[in-house]
Amino acid sequence: MNTEIPEIRRAQGIQVIARAADVLRALKHEKSGMSLGQIADRVGLPRSTVQRIVNALIEEGMVMMSQPASGYRLGPEIQSLAKAGLIDAAEILHPILARTAKATGETVDLGVMRNGAIIFVDQAAGSHRLRTVSAVGEVFPLATTANGKSALALCDDAVVNDVLRREFSDNAEEIARVTQEIAVIRAGDFGLDCDEHTDGISAIGTAFRDPSGLIYAVSIPVPSARFAAVLPMLRAQLTKILQDIRKVGFS
Repeated sequence: MNTEIPEIRRAQGIQVIARAADVLRALKHEKSGMSLGQIADRVGLPRSTVQRIVNALIEEGMVMMSQPASGYRLGPEIQSLAKAGLIDAAEILHPILARTAKATGETVDLGVMRNGAIIFVDQAAGSHRLRTVSAVGEVFPLATTANGKSALALCDDAVVNDVLRREFSDNAEEIARVTQEIAVIRAGDFGLDCDEHTDGISAIGTAFRDPSGLIYAVSIPVPSARFAAVLPMLRAQLTKILQDIRKVGFS
């Protein structure tokens, strides 16, 4: 019996799946649609191969023609699968928050960016007698909080400018200051809030996206009196948080 044939077929099947996934990813952010030629250029495959893959995906409802018919876009079955696969970020990430709260003694908050603000969705309370605690469901601004600035760093410049103009009432000096902070965050640093949102409370934060594209942020608020002393340790803990978060499918 020739055992090579099943292995060859298996390899070919894996390749087909990988190519179909590449096509779907190419269409992910193209709401107006892409032509076969554009898709072929994006994924680096011959147009004839892309045509066969697209036809198969259309039959499965994963790709559809754009309206007006100017190309192809993701189909309704993709949306259905996405909804079925929605994850509870708070449930998945809570063990990471709890480990960090235990390691630092500080409260660790998880928020999601929605409607131009950060909404707290989970929290692991710290063990220090003097600690900061905010209620789950509380809404915080973006431009004056560590988690908010980190979330803005993942947004495009138009969104950032709109938020800063709204929250600072077109105060050019404040807009310039936070714009520079966001540039530093984008370069790889963490977001900081030093008595900006609430007197006596400072915080460090970072942000990331869930598999569906929603922006989440983790922040560690600390009474300002000890913030400078613990900041190096908190930076190390946030670095570890990001590593752990990426392991469970966030980015």
